[in-house]
Amino acid sequence: MTQSFESASDPADSPGRRTISYVLPVYNEADNIATFHRALLEATSARDDYVFEFLYVDDGSRDDSLEHLLALREADDRVTVLSLSRNFGHQVAVTAGLDACTDSAAVVIMDTDLQDPPRVSLEMIALWESGVDVVFAQRRSRRDSAFKRATAFGFYWLLDRLASIEIPRNVGDFRLMDQRVVQEVARYREHDRFLRGIVAHVGFRQEAVLFDRDERFAGETGYPLRKMIAFAASGIAGFSTAPLRWISRLGFVISALSVMLACYVAGVRIFYPEQSVPGWAFLGVGMFLLSGIQLIMMGVIGSYLGRVYVEAQNRPLYSLAIAARGPRDGAR
Repeated sequence: MTQSFESASDPADSPGRRTISYVLPVYNEADNIATFHRALLEATSARDDYVFEFLYVDDGSRDDSLEHLLALREADDRVTVLSLSRNFGHQVAVTAGLDACTDSAAVVIMDTDLQDPPRVSLEMIALWESGVDVVFAQRRSRRDSAFKRATAFGFYWLLDRLASIEIPRNVGDFRLMDQRVVQEVARYREHDRFLRGIVAHVGFRQEAVLFDRDERFAGETGYPLRKMIAFAASGIAGFSTAPLRWISRLGFVISALSVMLACYVAGVRIFYPEQSVPGWAFLGVGMFLLSGIQLIMMGVIGSYLGRVYVEAQNRPLYSLAIAARGPRDGAR
């Protein structure tokens, strides 16, 4: 496999130029990698006042994505490849990349399916230079299916009303973060990770860059419905205790209804005994309804308890199988 990519000069030969790193999670993107890297090089070539590093994190891909990434590393000494020992998930893959960028002046996170245009990162850099600590890309339009747009709208609507902090709508993980923000985010080590919530939680000055999201260049999404639901649950449970409060409120409502129903039954028995009809069917339905509500309550409480259990285990977030830099630096 041969690919031709222009190599940058060594940062040591460029005194005074700061480094901007791109953290690029990859999962089964073999058909996209070469095209994406060319687009990224074309975009960053307009800013020769910075040293750019491209850190690709292979999240246990099942295709030959890793081979394509290692070929990039051989052809371009700005490329670093991290390969996780298995599929840990998009959010953990991004975290692994951030952990390796401690010396960069700023870090740009973006996916490699070309839905996030690399040229937008230059707008982020310009806004960062004006003093903004976090620049997030906010989708002005998106070329997704009607179902994906509807579910995304529902998720952000619900999150906006439940989260204890303000998390911008129509914003993914495509963003630029200043070095001090990256260092703060690195302190958050929860396992059920929701990075856009974590970044919002750390604060600092944050502003948006509007962009039109493109279609996926090739391949299939790494976020099927099952993962989307789990990701949404992590976002809600990680930044809101509202479901627990709802359980208490629902309990009070059901108790109030029960008292009202008891008063009604007693009134009928006392004042209109001839209208009193045995309500076995009603009691049976009521029992099943309350049993279902109780199980739902237990499930919500169990989800929070499960998060506590996972965090108490304190296991490592990820394991690396390969960590390799460009040809001059060698593997490490």
